[in-house]
Amino acid sequence: MKRLSCVALLGICIGAAWPVFAAEPAYDATLATKLKADDLGMRMYVMALLKAGPNRNRPPAEARALQAAHMANIDRLTAEGKLVLAWPFGDDGVLRGIYIFDVATVAEAEALTRTDPAVQAGQLAMELHPWYGSAALLMVNEVHAKIRKPAAPK
Repeated sequence: MKRLSCVALLGICIGAAWPVFAAEPAYDATLATKLKADDLGMRMYVMALLKAGPNRNRPPAEARALQAAHMANIDRLTAEGKLVLAWPFGDDGVLRGIYIFDVATVAEAEALTRTDPAVQAGQLAMELHPWYGSAALLMVNEVHAKIRKPAAPK
């Protein structure tokens, strides 16, 4: 009887969830146009692989100041709509993180990377590549702002 109840409960759960799995997502032409998506919902970006640069040995206070300036540059580029995302990797390898730029050319992304104080100081080096990804990435920062808790007052 217990087994039958479990099977019945599982059947009810699957039956209730089935419309969610079976439903086709509604195509939103207005959103696709706003995001400059192609027919596959994709678009071109420029991806930067942030690598450890040749000048990484500096006193801790200088390293903290350089990191703060690096983060301020990320905030500026994001506010300008040029940087879609900037995320670090979770290990301590040579690859330090990625940027995805919303720019037309690698040359434009290269000019933007030269504004980064960490690149200028040789703390980081950038490797740039044209990259084809989901146009929905342009919505990441909007969604992230809604799920990030405000910083606690100091």
